[in-house]
Amino acid sequence: MPPDEQSFPSVWTRPHPQRREQPALNREQIVAAALELLDAEGIDALSMRKLGTRLNAGATSMYTHVANKDELIELVVDEVYGEIEAPATNDPEGWRAAITGCAHSMRATLLRHPWIVSVLGEAGLAYLGPNMSRLQEAMLAVFEEGSFTLQAANQATNTLMAYIIGISTSEAAWLTTLARSGRSEQEWADRLWPTALQAVEAYPRLRSLYAVQRAQSLSDARDDDFDIGLECVLNGVVARLAHHAAP
Repeated sequence: MPPDEQSFPSVWTRPHPQRREQPALNREQIVAAALELLDAEGIDALSMRKLGTRLNAGATSMYTHVANKDELIELVVDEVYGEIEAPATNDPEGWRAAITGCAHSMRATLLRHPWIVSVLGEAGLAYLGPNMSRLQEAMLAVFEEGSFTLQAANQATNTLMAYIIGISTSEAAWLTTLARSGRSEQEWADRLWPTALQAVEAYPRLRSLYAVQRAQSLSDARDDDFDIGLECVLNGVVARLAHHAAP
């Protein structure tokens, strides 16, 4: 089906091409090479031409499997979601621990591939991908085991993912800046500290916060902030959706 005839332009709505002969290049190879390129050089480095050069493949063989860069991003995003540990429990009392473990796995995965946060809002119908669907199905099942109705489980899942993606976006941007600088997190903080102090001189509450943060490991502080925020989100989900819980 030509791209302009698709109702929903997405790799997940386009029929997978069938070829009689064994192709020299397959979709899995293209996705793997794109992921390597993105992890090494970032989103700005990704182009179909550069990827073709990396694979030593011509445009014809590439476009047989991936119609354009947008489809490629959908595929690579779903590949990354395949690395996230899906929650599972057969214990109704264990739903929270299972969801917490999944949240930590998701954050760790996004930070391993920091470029991904810049495309999540542009990844088309990425939520139709098999890995994304698998993850969402597992999260819904665990919330249901915790006595949420399916609708409440969906609301809880959406809220949780919004929190994880939101906080990971800020972290990924910070870690990308560090990587480009060639400095460690502590080295960056030491260089920035005098400027930061001057900037908050007129703001006593910020001065107090900065003083406390100055004595902390930045990495540990980010972990603590994530854990505290996650606990608040889960507490809020329980409080807000409790009346939707199944009897």
